[in-house]
Amino acid sequence: MLGEYRIEGRRASEIAASVERGVGEGALAPGQLLPPMRELAASLGVNPNTVAAAYRTLRERGVIETDGRRGSRVRSAPATTARGSIRVEAPEGVRDVSEGSPDPALLPRLDEAFAAVARGYAERPPMYGEAPVDAGFARLARAAFDADGVPAGPVGVASGSLDAIERVLAAHLRPGDAVAVEDPGWGSLLDLVPALGLRPVPVAVDDEGPLPDAVAWALRGGARAVIVTDRAQNPTGGCVSEERAAALRAVLAAHPDVLLIEDDHGHGIVAEPPSPLATGAGRWAFVRSVAKAYGPDLRIAAFTGDPETVDRVLGRQRLGPGWVSRLLQRTVAHLWTTGAVDPVAVSAAYGERRDGLVRALTRRGIEAHGRGGMNVWVPVADETWAVSRMLAAGWAVAPGARFRMDTGPAIRLTVSRLTSADIEPLADAVAYAAGPAPARSYG
Repeated sequence: MLGEYRIEGRRASEIAASVERGVGEGALAPGQLLPPMRELAASLGVNPNTVAAAYRTLRERGVIETDGRRGSRVRSAPATTARGSIRVEAPEGVRDVSEGSPDPALLPRLDEAFAAVARGYAERPPMYGEAPVDAGFARLARAAFDADGVPAGPVGVASGSLDAIERVLAAHLRPGDAVAVEDPGWGSLLDLVPALGLRPVPVAVDDEGPLPDAVAWALRGGARAVIVTDRAQNPTGGCVSEERAAALRAVLAAHPDVLLIEDDHGHGIVAEPPSPLATGAGRWAFVRSVAKAYGPDLRIAAFTGDPETVDRVLGRQRLGPGWVSRLLQRTVAHLWTTGAVDPVAVSAAYGERRDGLVRALTRRGIEAHGRGGMNVWVPVADETWAVSRMLAAGWAVAPGARFRMDTGPAIRLTVSRLTSADIEPLADAVAYAAGPAPARSYG
């Protein structure tokens, strides 16, 4: 049925990752039939429920499809953005707190910045063959990295954080390699890793970042890269504390060959500086997007890292898009230079809404997480029930399935457009939705 390919794993996440790896490598062809759940469970020595959970995960991600008694097979066109499709459309009259977008009122105006840069272009437009990274952009980005304790390294530019992370992974890893990822974590990243033919290994997190023991377990299991969010983790809002950073540095020091990628998701929207894990040794990259603070359509992320990593990424970039628009680079540099965004004020605005919601939920006995940024993560008893009850109450929330692998059900709420008058009604709705679904009897 599977030819030479052998599905492996003891946990549902490992079995799902093994299938995804086979699809990514081409060892499992489109349309190929997978073993029946009980048959695979017997061969792996696991409970059939474990295989059922793995197959359910693969269906949710669009990797396989199931047709009743005909069994499960690899999709003819495996989807690579399945998590993005796990969403709730907000009908008219329903408030949407699911999207994770910033508050437009807190974004800077771009007309003056573009006009100023355009005037410079009129005098000397850049041409082919010039450096891919604008010198002014690189100087400002490097100064900001230095101020936040990021180790010395050359500066590169990518079209957003996900683009940078993809390029760094591709520069060092091969299909089949394992990557330690936060769980819950950024849904787009959880889609990207298997789409590259890599195997995601979930790492538990709390409000201070990834748990050191979980990272150590993943690295002992052979993970060749680890991806960490330093501030305003999506979806939990966690921020790596200096104490946690020190513990994680100690774990990473025992695995000097592991690639470290840090995503500073809170750049410009969190006032407190990050606590970088990188020490300058080994292979590493630190990525900083402008999307949340300056606008999602400014597809710019500055990154730095060890010279070999940055050189590999820029070299491969030259063979594809060539470079990220220097017009955009100079526009962002202008915004930085003119202080168009005040991180302290932006952080305070989001913090007032986020902390207000967390406090309101705590008063109602509801567990809620959100140390930084614009999201609040709420564990729930039944995710489907919670999402549907929130919708009935007039609120569209993001299902936790978009962001989790092994962790339990939850919902994510984005506070960016909340007002003070929204807090109590929203907290009431969450308190009702977070509990267990009512028992039903059928006569």
